[in-house]
Formats: sequence, structure tokens, C-alpha cells
Amino acid sequence: MRDVHFEAALMDVNSPIIQRKSGKAVALIQPRRDRKPSNLNLPFGENGTIPMEIMESGRLMARALSTALDPDRRLKLARTFCTSLIETYWFECQRKFDAPWSLPNNLLTPTTDLDKSAACLAGAMGCAAASLDPIKASYLIGVTYAAMLPDATRSQLGVYYTPPGLARRLIAMATRAGVDWKSCRVLDPACGGGAFLASVAAKIVEENRGLSAVRLVREIEGRVRGFEIDPFAAWASQVFLEATLMDVCREGGRRLPPAVEICNSLLRPADSTYDLVIGNPPYGRVRLSPEVRRRFQRSLYGHANLYGLFTDLAVQLTRPGGTIAYVTPTSFLAGEYFKGLRSVLATEATPTNLDFVSVRKGVFEDALQETLLATYKRSKLTDSPTVHRISLIDYDKVELESAGNFALPTMMGNPWLIPRTLEQERLIAGLRAMRHRLIDYGYEVSTGPLVWNRHKKQLCSKPAKGAFPLIWAECVNTDGTFVFRADKKNHEPFFNPKYGDDWLITRQRCVLLQRTTAKEQNRRLIAAELPKSFLLQHGAVVIENHLNMIRPINHVSAIPPKVLSAFLNTQTVDQAFRCLSGSVAVSAYELEALPLPPPVALGPLTKLVERGADRDAIEEECFRLFVMPESA
Repeated sequence: MRDVHFEAALMDVNSPIIQRKSGKAVALIQPRRDRKPSNLNLPFGENGTIPMEIMESGRLMARALSTALDPDRRLKLARTFCTSLIETYWFECQRKFDAPWSLPNNLLTPTTDLDKSAACLAGAMGCAAASLDPIKASYLIGVTYAAMLPDATRSQLGVYYTPPGLARRLIAMATRAGVDWKSCRVLDPACGGGAFLASVAAKIVEENRGLSAVRLVREIEGRVRGFEIDPFAAWASQVFLEATLMDVCREGGRRLPPAVEICNSLLRPADSTYDLVIGNPPYGRVRLSPEVRRRFQRSLYGHANLYGLFTDLAVQLTRPGGTIAYVTPTSFLAGEYFKGLRSVLATEATPTNLDFVSVRKGVFEDALQETLLATYKRSKLTDSPTVHRISLIDYDKVELESAGNFALPTMMGNPWLIPRTLEQERLIAGLRAMRHRLIDYGYEVSTGPLVWNRHKKQLCSKPAKGAFPLIWAECVNTDGTFVFRADKKNHEPFFNPKYGDDWLITRQRCVLLQRTTAKEQNRRLIAAELPKSFLLQHGAVVIENHLNMIRPINHVSAIPPKVLSAFLNTQTVDQAFRCLSGSVAVSAYELEALPLPPPVALGPLTKLVERGADRDAIEEECFRLFVMPESA
């Protein structure tokens, strides 16, 4: 529920904070001694809770204002609204000074009009933000901007703002990796709203307290840089960087010169002189020009992802001995498309610490990927990288839990086996001793071939001549049993193939495994045998692409499908997979890369399954196989 005082403020279109000039909403720049915006009737609590509520409510309202518009008008509104918000914020922050400095205007800013309600909302949010420290304010304004952007624009630019708690943690990780804040040159190649530039500047001020204010401003001017492709985000970065340094700049009587450049970092020539490259790079699949593909060829395999390119770029931009500190998704740890990038990191930028963000929800707005904070050193290190689990408490505080250490694989490009908890360290020790894979069990993995929405007219609700059962992901129960059903929206139980559709038909026994699961689920691996009796009854089936098919190679396997299904459904194998996988997709590549005990070692397990042993007995046997592996 929105605060009633906030509602009243939004209705007060004659508020002194906002005036209309030539139809445009502008912020008054006359300073006031009282920093509390009582003229807007906003009740500010001492602990900042009320401003936070205003910013959160305002973000939701601003998003609602934008969603009804077409993409072009929505983009203009997002930039205009947040410009007005930042204008109010900027001048409200300077009440304690005799005369306000003008907004940094070296970068492009929008000039479109706002209507009265939007202008008042922006004004109220700007006043609320001014009562917070600049790093918190920049984050809250940034997520408002991101929420208002058209989906396609946000996806194209990869716009996700880093919560202050995570930004501080990454700064601490960079410090631990050896960054010298008294002399370092720092770059954020995708600086967004300036979360890391502001945090870096604050850290430099903190670590150089003996310097004069004038010298501090000059140090930051010469050592801190940001690149950004979005003109509005670049401007906002400059604003919040200077807002963070306002007291220092005022004391020294010197404004901060432009530190942010509008450019496409991927096209800019590399300058390998930075001691620290830090940031939260954009992510998402992207089509590359021949020029960009040539530049990053060493780290590419198949589809390109923006954050993978920016990671390689960071390696190119960092001097030997320097540090890289990034917030990225975890999919590069094991995904096939990132095996080139893993090779680059293993040879040129050794990881020193990885922090896995333990909960996805509420960390990066609308982001589905699991996230980690990572530091890398541009040198060959002998120490094992450390691992932590990190929990974000609201948006501003973090809690750490050690997960131990890990070692890079001896084969370049192979998936990285990394513990997420201390308990998994012993399991990983067993995995490192294992040399067998699914292929040694006589199996290969492929995705179910049917993409159902490309064949909608061939789906049918009843058996028909020539039709086969259509196997959906819901046919595989979490208890490891197979149940033929189609009980979700748009799902039908049968498929009628046409001439030339033989490639869609499966006549072979296999193990079915759900292809998309989340780390929050009790198990990532959810498997069931496709029963021989079901195949005999229907002759064949059609399997949809949200299932993996684990099939015997040349109809020969060392392990029966029923035993393999029971094996995959155990907690021990599930934990082993979690140490390898970095994505919600249970990919064929990762399954085939999972270290396994030798096939002969599964003899006792086979006997347990064949005699119908209970789950506890099967779990105990699998635990023994992995934690106390037999010699291959």
C-alpha cells in the first residue's frame, strides 16, 4: 500500500519543487537550508525507510506509466522521467551549499515534456533519493529506469543494475586480490548507472585521506574511467560519480571533469594499461559483425553472449598483474558455448575468488540467471581460488558463507567443478579422481526433437491411425516414475506425424530427463525410464524438447536404463551435477561431461535396483561410489 503522504505529494502539482516552464517540468535550483523536503509532505524517517518506500512505490508507478506506451514513446518517457528525477535529486543534494552547481551536461540528455502527474512523481522520487547516499540513490534510480525501458531495448542493452551490497562486496574482493587504491587505474567498460564508478571513487577517497581535496579530485580524474553505449546511462553515471564526490569537489573548489565516454566498448581499441577492470557487463545472445567476431574469436564457440565478450575484453584491457572484478551469470562455468572463454581465463586471467549469489529472486530485477561475483588475476597463480556463498540482505547488505576452494581442470576448456557449500568439497575430491563419463556407460544424450509450437496442427487429443503418444516433461515425475499425461496448457497427448517426420519418432528405450530445472528445486536431475512395456504397446513415441533423451549407443549399454534412471535420481549424483552446472538448462554437454564411477563399480547398485531396494539403500550405495571412489 502506498503511503498516504506520498499520494498527497503526487497530487500537489503546485509543489515548489516542480514548476512548469513553457510546458516543461523543471526542478527549481534555488537552494534551501532545510534538506528535508517538507514542502512535499514526505515523512522521512531517520533510518531512511520512508525514502526507500517512496522509491519502491514510485518505481512501480513509473513502470505502470510506461507499459501502456509503444516502444519508441516508452523509451522517450523512461529517459525523460528519469532525467527529471535526477534533476530534482541533484539540486536537492546541494541544499547545504550556498549555490548549486549545474548538472553535468557534457553528455546527451533528453528534453521531451512530462505531464503533471509524471513530473510530480519524478519530483517526489528525486527528493526521496536525495536523502540517501549517492550509491544507494543511483541504484534505486537505475532500477526505475530499467523498469521503464521497452523490453527489447533492455534486452539489447543488457540493462541490470547492481545492488549496492554486491558492489561493495566486489570492491572488497578486488582489494583482497591486490588492487592498490593509492595508485590504480580503473575502468568500467559498461558503467550503466555508475554503481561501480561511484564505489571505486568512494574507495579511492577512503584510502587516500592524507591527500588534499584538490589532489583527490585530480587523482580520480586521471585514474577512473567508464565506457557506456547508452547515452542516458552514461550521463547518469557521470552525475552520480560527481554526486558521490560532491563534498570533496566542493572542498577543493573543483568540479570533476568528464570521466564517462559514450561508446561501444567492443569496437574500441584495447588499452591494456588498467590495474582494475570492474563492472556488471550486459548479457544476452548477440549477433556479431565480422570485425567483432575476429577480435574475440579465441573465446567464441557457437552463439555469442555479451557478457562472455566483455569478459574477454576485460582480459585485453587489464595489464599483466592487474585484476578483473565482474558480476556475471554462472553459465560460463560449464556451458559448451563458453569453453573457449574458459580456456582464455585459465591461461591469461586466473580466478582468485568466486562468490555465488545464493538466491536469484530480488537481486537483479527480472533476471532469471544464477549470478556470481568473480575476481581474476592477470597472472599465473598457484593458490587455489576461494569460493563463497553470498546472500543479499535487502539490497544493501550481504552475508558470506565459505564454500572452500577449487582447482581448474587440467584440460583447457573443460567445465569447472566448483563447490557451492563446504560439504561438497569432499564430493569434488571424489569427482576429480573419476575418469569415466556417460559414454563409458554406453549412452549418449540428445534433446527431444519435437518443438511443439512448430507442429501445432499435428497435435491431437485422442488416439488416431498413425498417431503416437507425445511425451511431455510432465510425464517424468519427481519420484522417478513415468506417467503418460498431457495436463498443461496447450499440451495434447498424441502427435500425428506427416511424411518426412521420421526423425521425430523414437522407437528405442531410453532414460528421459527434464531439461530445465532451477537450483531452488529439491533436485536438478529428474529422470525416469521410458518403459519397455509402453513402447511395445504403442510401437513408438514422440518426445518434446523440454526433455533430454539418454539413449544407448548402437542399442548397447553397460548399465540397464532402469539402473541409470535410479542412479541419476539420487541426491549424490544431483549434488555432483550442481558442482558442474551453471545454468537452469540441464544440457547434453554438461551431462556428458559429468565425472562418473567406472561402470563395473555399479554392480552392487544394479543388484539393489533389480531386487527393488528402498531409496535409502540406493542413496547410501551412490554416496559410497562418489565419496569413496574405486580405482578406475
